[in-house]
Amino acid sequence: MAIERPDNPRCLIPEERLRSRVRELAREIEEHYQGKEPFVAVCVLKGSFVFFSDLIRGVDLPMNCDFLGVTSYSNRPKQSGEVKITLDLASSVAGKHVLLVEDVIDSGTTLQYLMRSLEARKPASLKVCTLFLKPHTLRAPYEIDFVGFQIGDEYVVGYGIDYQDRYRGLSYIGAVERPL
Repeated sequence: MAIERPDNPRCLIPEERLRSRVRELAREIEEHYQGKEPFVAVCVLKGSFVFFSDLIRGVDLPMNCDFLGVTSYSNRPKQSGEVKITLDLASSVAGKHVLLVEDVIDSGTTLQYLMRSLEARKPASLKVCTLFLKPHTLRAPYEIDFVGFQIGDEYVVGYGIDYQDRYRGLSYIGAVERPL
């Protein structure tokens, strides 16, 4: 049974504030990776692709880009606890500085899986950037190196983040009623 959602989610973060914070993150990342280039920026698909695109355009350093497709939701609103790779990296990250770019870190289940997987590939360093962190829902403490926004329990959509393949195209971050 499909859950009805409003056509226009409540605005949580307006477009200009979102873009401003992404530019700030790009500067922080640029400062960190100065002298470590080219580094590898890894986009976690699908929800991060818009954020990733804007972020890397703001970093004025040589970098390689790669993509990891993962799923832990299985078309359900709450995480299943099972993480699956749907698209693996195209190249080796061994001996390279790696920046993992996520959309939302909430329980940390997907992050834990990705960190283990990437650490096993022996990068020179591994850092994490997320647009949204829900610190109160993390199941284990993680050091997140670059955080766009800390948020509460809102179910966010827009700017590439979806709910059942809807709302990815919003230019702002909206909040919808938390699905069951």
